[in-house]
Amino acid sequence: MIPTVSIVGRPNVGKSTLFNRLVGRREAIVHDEAGVTRDRHYGESHWNGVEFTVIDTGGYLPDQDNAIAQGVREQVHIAMEESDLILFVVDVITGVHPEDQMVATMLRKQEKPVILVVNKSDNEERVLEASEFYKLGFEELFPVSSVSGSGTGELLDRTIELLPVTEPDDKKLEHPGIAFVGRPNVGKSSLVNALLKHERCIVTDIPGTTRDATNSLLEFRDKTYKLIDTAGLRKKAKVKENVEFYSNVRTDRAIRSCDVAVVMIDALQGFEEQDKRIVREASRLNKGMVIALNKWDLVEEKDTDLFKKFQEYIYYQIPNMRYIPIISISAVTRQRIEKLLEIVDNVLAEREKKIQTKELNDFIHKILKERPLPIKRGRQLVIQYAVQVKKNPPVFKFFMNNPSELPANYRRFIENKLRERYHFTGVPITMVFRQK
Repeated sequence: MIPTVSIVGRPNVGKSTLFNRLVGRREAIVHDEAGVTRDRHYGESHWNGVEFTVIDTGGYLPDQDNAIAQGVREQVHIAMEESDLILFVVDVITGVHPEDQMVATMLRKQEKPVILVVNKSDNEERVLEASEFYKLGFEELFPVSSVSGSGTGELLDRTIELLPVTEPDDKKLEHPGIAFVGRPNVGKSSLVNALLKHERCIVTDIPGTTRDATNSLLEFRDKTYKLIDTAGLRKKAKVKENVEFYSNVRTDRAIRSCDVAVVMIDALQGFEEQDKRIVREASRLNKGMVIALNKWDLVEEKDTDLFKKFQEYIYYQIPNMRYIPIISISAVTRQRIEKLLEIVDNVLAEREKKIQTKELNDFIHKILKERPLPIKRGRQLVIQYAVQVKKNPPVFKFFMNNPSELPANYRRFIENKLRERYHFTGVPITMVFRQK
């Protein structure tokens, strides 16, 4: 197992900036507003040949009792339990804060090693002022500047000295990524927790609780998947906070990085314009897709055909995307969540499908006989040759005369026939027409 380091401290001391510095890229949202990070956020780091996982946590507020503060505290404790080493971050500019002392009291009860990181020590005067924090009772103290990187080399040297020795993994596997996307409060985090069977993400009834995208690994029937729980996508016009804007950007990135996007719909609210935008974005990026109607346990099914009617209504809203499978689930009662994973696994397999060139050309010539290409400007359009040039996602290239003259409805005819024969369930198909 790769060793794990968690970053802990009160709000707005620069934990996420330090996290980004350690993982070498901007993964966590960084903002001047206190309390931006809420869920645990994972990243991979390495130093002098040693790999380790870094966990960014939300700002620890020991004396607040609102739902989000309580959720953050639970997440911090879980992160510390998972860790081999804890980095306790404080702010040299504000000095020793009463909340720092409360966090220190909590950390001194831990059996795991703790390094005190005095952040924002970006000049000699502040480095000297950092010694004030020895009063918190920790032997290891490192003044650093997460923004400039000064002092982080010495911090990393000591970090890897304190981490348990592990054998390097030369056979790193890239697990398929499943992103759970949708409007706020549709149950994305609840579904991830139901799949993982433990509290991996903060779950409350407050829309927009999840802000960062968070990753977890799930093993299901001898396969491993990377689950990506994302911030709820809001209409751009409603994004007034900078933090919400960054969250939308991060969610879009999660769609880009996944293999399959599970678009979650609140069955009580219906399929709205924002849901269509999410589906279109996933399709534009050629991602596998599944639509999950969550909270189905709350729907009164007096009409036995209700799911079928709901399904047809969604397909009516996205008429050219009937290839996307739709399933009704309940994250709370775990209704059909394993069936959802089976569908996702099938979509992953469909993305990998490759049609042999001879078989593809025999099929194309057959459908051309069924519906001949039109005549444009006195010339018969002809497709001479077709080949699948890529899989995951599938891309087909067709060589023909005058591709610019090929009508859009004929392109749809070819795609429909390909799906009729080869399915590609939940997978967008890219077709490229080139001059022969």
